[in-house]
Amino acid sequence: MINELFLSETQMALRPGLLDLGLGHPDPGLLPAEELRESADRVFARFGVHALNYGWAAGPGPLLDWLCARAAKQEGRDIRPDQIALSAGISQALDTLLKLNTAPGDGALVESPVYHLAVRVLRDHPLRIEAVASDDDGLDPEQFGDAIRRLRASGVRPRVLYCVPTHNNPSGRSWSMARRQAIVEIAARESVLILEDDAYRELTYDHVVQPSLWSMAPAGVVARMGSFSKSLAPGLRVGWITASAAIIQGITSSGLFDSGGGIVQFPATMIAAYVDDYDFGAHVTRLCVAYRQRRDALLGALAQEAPGCKMKTPAGGFFVWVRIPDAIDQDVLLARAEASGVSFLRGTRFFAGDSMPGRNHIRLCFAMLGPEQLREGARRLAIALRAATGSK
Repeated sequence: MINELFLSETQMALRPGLLDLGLGHPDPGLLPAEELRESADRVFARFGVHALNYGWAAGPGPLLDWLCARAAKQEGRDIRPDQIALSAGISQALDTLLKLNTAPGDGALVESPVYHLAVRVLRDHPLRIEAVASDDDGLDPEQFGDAIRRLRASGVRPRVLYCVPTHNNPSGRSWSMARRQAIVEIAARESVLILEDDAYRELTYDHVVQPSLWSMAPAGVVARMGSFSKSLAPGLRVGWITASAAIIQGITSSGLFDSGGGIVQFPATMIAAYVDDYDFGAHVTRLCVAYRQRRDALLGALAQEAPGCKMKTPAGGFFVWVRIPDAIDQDVLLARAEASGVSFLRGTRFFAGDSMPGRNHIRLCFAMLGPEQLREGARRLAIALRAATGSK
């Protein structure tokens, strides 16, 4: 009974017989469960009762040191201890950054399309949300500048930009180097704080990943949010923020952290034990091999089964952004798809403005299901597409 209740109350509750390509979840079978269990067993031998205490507001030093060393090696930018803090995942980091760096009525610029649940976090704050269009190269600098001027002309202070520049959710796009430089320069000039969601950096399949906006920006221009949710396990709820010392000081001295200390003390010490005892890089490589195979299986099946759809190969992340024929209504297609035993997320959910943008796109996740299930999902989706258009 307890197990049934637990499963029904979690995001992992799956509908029997349905291949759900809408959930942006990792495959539980790819999570290093045994290694993490052993790391949890070793926490007390390694850290003693300190693992159960409130902890330092920024998080346990061993994990912060490891994150700093990894960022310096991968991105070529050194981090001082006062420029990083742990968070309870990216959503909590985003909420805290908004709380501390915006005031009611401020403007929040948002990449479009963008992660739909981050928009929900933004809407928890009394901000004016302004969408900024992107294309295959990333956020459009001209439209970014126009949106800033539009907000100022209406008496609104443009304060933050939320974006996913690397393996964007939902589109899978990664910004070009030229776009990264242009957006950072505009934000620095206009005093707009970039809130960079960098959740998928580790999951790169086809090329060397572009540098983060944080790694190339002057201090105070970018607050970058990272996470172990995609590279290790989402249930740990451990993320981090790299930003200027002033921004990190604002976080660690806030009422939430001053009251509770380290916000993820025990799971952070467990991860510290894990990265000390196991090869995190080798684990990420195994994930990338598995996810690349799944991505290719889904794309290949879609190309064969649903030639009327158009999509580009994402170089990383979890998602394929599929353009469906314009004549197809998303709501009709979703009903047909679920009747055929497959599901997806409608593209309209990934736009902060009105509901019209995205009506000709759907988002499919290739991370949770195996290659054969993904091929079957593509076959079922093709059946639904034909039914939605009345074709055979």
